[in-house]
Amino acid sequence: METQWLAFSVAALMLTLMPGPDTFLVMGNAVAGGARRGLAAAAGTTSGGLFHVALFALGVTQLLMYSERAFWTVKMLGAFYLAFLGIRALRAALRPRADAPALELELAPPASSLWRAFAQGALTNALNPKIAMFYLAFLPQFLAPGPHMARDSMLMIGLHYAIGAVWLAIVAIGSARMAGAMRSARVARALDGVIGTMMLGFGARLALASR
Repeated sequence: METQWLAFSVAALMLTLMPGPDTFLVMGNAVAGGARRGLAAAAGTTSGGLFHVALFALGVTQLLMYSERAFWTVKMLGAFYLAFLGIRALRAALRPRADAPALELELAPPASSLWRAFAQGALTNALNPKIAMFYLAFLPQFLAPGPHMARDSMLMIGLHYAIGAVWLAIVAIGSARMAGAMRSARVARALDGVIGTMMLGFGARLALASR
């Protein structure tokens, strides 16, 4: 059993280090608004992970697997939201501006920017049914048959998101410390363009995904 958990931990770490929409979202928020805003986005992503744990526990994940309509509805919501974030960032990249510390991912006042960063992370994660499908396909190879499979499945998902939370916190703090080199309007617009393009790409890939 210990070997299975060790193997899963290594696999989860490797998967976490692969950049996805969560990574770019946290990075963009951290560069735009500092470490606190990046950490808020990371916390939102982790909350989205807890949402998937709840779905797994309630059996909703299985519903997404067997119901084409439910899967299509959730994935399209997620794809549209990623596209929305991508379009906002691309609009910022194309808009002339003077040197400024903020990227277009968030132009709200500081009092609300943390909450919006948190919501962006939570929605980006929660509205991706491919995550639920992934766990159904990925976890069984690390689980021992028995009465505790459901419990162990949820614990493994929780462990995956705990590893992810640590990694995204590192991304947030590291990106915030590098923000000084990204203060010029040209660099900020270029970063907006990269993030916007990646978000649109992730959205398109999700929209075209099948179960």
